[in-house]
Amino acid sequence: MGQIVGAALVSHHPGLMQCEEFRRAMGAGEDSDLIAGFARLRERIDALAPDVVIIFDSHWFTTGYHLVDAWEKYEGMYISDEMPWYLHGVPYKYRGHPELARAIEVVSRERGGYNRAVSHPDLGRHYATVNLIKHLHLELSDTPIVTVSSCQNCAWEHFLESGKAIGEAIERSDLRVVLLGSGALSHKFNEIDWKPKHPRIFHESNVSSPENIASDKGAIALMQAGRHDEILARWDDEYRRKPWEAFGAHYLQMLGAMGGADCTDKGETLSAYENARGTGNIHIWFDRSQKPAAGAQTPSRVTEGVQA
Repeated sequence: MGQIVGAALVSHHPGLMQCEEFRRAMGAGEDSDLIAGFARLRERIDALAPDVVIIFDSHWFTTGYHLVDAWEKYEGMYISDEMPWYLHGVPYKYRGHPELARAIEVVSRERGGYNRAVSHPDLGRHYATVNLIKHLHLELSDTPIVTVSSCQNCAWEHFLESGKAIGEAIERSDLRVVLLGSGALSHKFNEIDWKPKHPRIFHESNVSSPENIASDKGAIALMQAGRHDEILARWDDEYRRKPWEAFGAHYLQMLGAMGGADCTDKGETLSAYENARGTGNIHIWFDRSQKPAAGAQTPSRVTEGVQA
């Protein structure tokens, strides 16, 4: 019986790929805490030694289907078409897990869903995947990676259903899996001629608006409390309107795989909440390693004061 042993909401912003000297210059002498947060997240993933890592990529936009990359191995040199003046020359080499990708499509079709596996050697990479692979040293551990797209013509319920199909496919396997939702919370950029409010570019006061900061921090507090149900209850009126990166596809699919509104996993913040071009970024870890696999027998609870 397969199991999701850990999950995380993870920032991937491209500034983290700049050299340390530049990052410290932008950070008023100190590096982004997201860099130290990657090391903290690496420790947790390494301790679990998962069979597969699934990355929900908020930059891989698709239309009509939630696509699951089912190729066997990936090797190349990444250059960003968004900001090629500094995000270029990034070598990558890692394995996929075609069996799991194809199993996700099988389960989705059974459920009447829209997850489809795609297998093509020339399919492009996106930095929401590549940056995490590099910072989390997933190449060095030779951990297979499966990337899932963000389908842009979806409501939040569709993303949850996509995640549920992924969760069921994992349960049917014999794999121990870590999920990574790669993206920001509020995702409104500052204008090109914007002037920082704080000399440390990463400082939260440089996020696009006080309202977005307050909303992001409210969502973080709810994740820490395991109140994912409340986040979903507020989705249409708050988080969809901000909006979150990729309209929250990375978080919602991850959450769907973990049980959707029934998920009560509490988040542990592994970094400070930081700005990136006006967007709100943080690493949050959800440890599921002690949860029994689906279908496992658990001891019955005895209610005090109630006699049989």
